[in-house]
Amino acid sequence: MSRAALLVLADGRFPAGGHAHSGGAEAAVRAGRITDAASLEEFCRGRLHTAGLVAAALAASAALGADPVRLDAVADARTPSPALRTAARRLGRQLLRAARATWPSPELNLLAREFPKGAHQPVVLGLTARAAGLGPLDAAHCAAYESVGGPATATVRLLSLDPFDATAVLARLAPELDRIADRAVEAARQVPAHGTDALPAASAPLLEIAAEAHAAWPVRLFAS
Repeated sequence: MSRAALLVLADGRFPAGGHAHSGGAEAAVRAGRITDAASLEEFCRGRLHTAGLVAAALAASAALGADPVRLDAVADARTPSPALRTAARRLGRQLLRAARATWPSPELNLLAREFPKGAHQPVVLGLTARAAGLGPLDAAHCAAYESVGGPATATVRLLSLDPFDATAVLARLAPELDRIADRAVEAARQVPAHGTDALPAASAPLLEIAAEAHAAWPVRLFAS
């Protein structure tokens, strides 16, 4: 298992397209739900324990070798918002393009043929981790970190928040991120025996509603 590969995959400079997405932060800033570092931390904590947990479990399950077509359907069912489903597939398509160039693999090639318009990003992330020689916990950590790292980075731009404060938020969330990754892997390991119903389905209705509103804005800084 290559720890260097994990650093490459988790690096914000990896060309996976995440820089164009705020993870719901842009809508939350406009609605006044994120105004400073403290409210950013609460937003990220809520996202980590809902969308982050679901994404981490999907990624871990894909890394363990579960059927990606089935996992993509599971991701669809756990994403009620059409806008978020579209964003997830766009991110998946971009990640798959970068992954195939970085860690060529037959599984990634097959996924590209199965989903020419893009599979859900966490599913692609799990298969990418697998192609890179990483395990399910690595995939879960990447997915969980992305769920909070994106909003934190976006808020620096949206509010001119001090980058040191945004980074401190992520550092304070690190113990919870570890626990979420562990829970995600535990759930993913239940899939062979109990099916995909073993994967978490934590919901975040406000994120879903805000994503639909955000998608209708005529002018916005981020794609989602």
